[in-house]
Amino acid sequence: MVSDSTGQTCFRVVSAALKQFRTTEAVLETTAEVRTQEQIEEVVHRASLVNGIIVYTMVTPESRQFITDLGRLKGVPTIDILGPLLTRFSDLLELSPLAKPGLGKQLDNEYFKRIEAVDYTIKHDDSRGLSTLGNAEIVLLGVSRTTKTPVSIYLSYRGWKVANIPIIMGYPPPPELFDIDQRKVVALTIKPTRLQMIRLERQRKLQATGLDNYTDVEQVNAEVNYGLEIYNKHNFPILDVTLKSIEETATEVMRTIYTRMGVKKGKIETEP
Repeated sequence: MVSDSTGQTCFRVVSAALKQFRTTEAVLETTAEVRTQEQIEEVVHRASLVNGIIVYTMVTPESRQFITDLGRLKGVPTIDILGPLLTRFSDLLELSPLAKPGLGKQLDNEYFKRIEAVDYTIKHDDSRGLSTLGNAEIVLLGVSRTTKTPVSIYLSYRGWKVANIPIIMGYPPPPELFDIDQRKVVALTIKPTRLQMIRLERQRKLQATGLDNYTDVEQVNAEVNYGLEIYNKHNFPILDVTLKSIEETATEVMRTIYTRMGVKKGKIETEP
């Protein structure tokens, strides 16, 4: 089994096919990262010594042609797994394949990085996991109901490790916040009238009682102002989420991080 990438695709296909032949015993050998003619010559030579068969997944037409021609010359049967698929898709889609080895591996890596980011973000919601706050790529601050959690989760699906910390009236932020790179911190604020409406709606849905302070207009005003005092004191960038969707807020956060740290994941519009 020969591949110009990891060889996992080739191995899975061959293994699945061999299961249809119960009495067949085959010794499987995978040779990965084969991208030069010299490497192909070596593989074909080894196969010829053991009367072997070469099954390969090569994305470049030149490599596929070379291994096929050399196999015929040396009497080594070759089976092309990807070639017919790429040719057929190219005809149907009227597009040429990228012919870049390792794209599948790249997608797998990106997928696992997103999973890792989501896991981190969930474990660092609402001031949890402060001992590993320094591993966050973004830290969101805000009073209750300023969309910290949904924005954090949205960003994590984009591959960002996000922690969020609530700002509670009368309490200073946790000291761990000031031990990390302050460029990672973004503060969220909201107009008090809008925040009161959101909290009233939440109270109604939960059918909760005893939350008068939570929805009292003066209390809401005081909380928002308390948060602004902290943000201004520490020069944290402030994003007003009053009229923004989760996606819009997330984009603003990413743009802010890009401006402050030069870190970018995915396409971010850097111009307002």
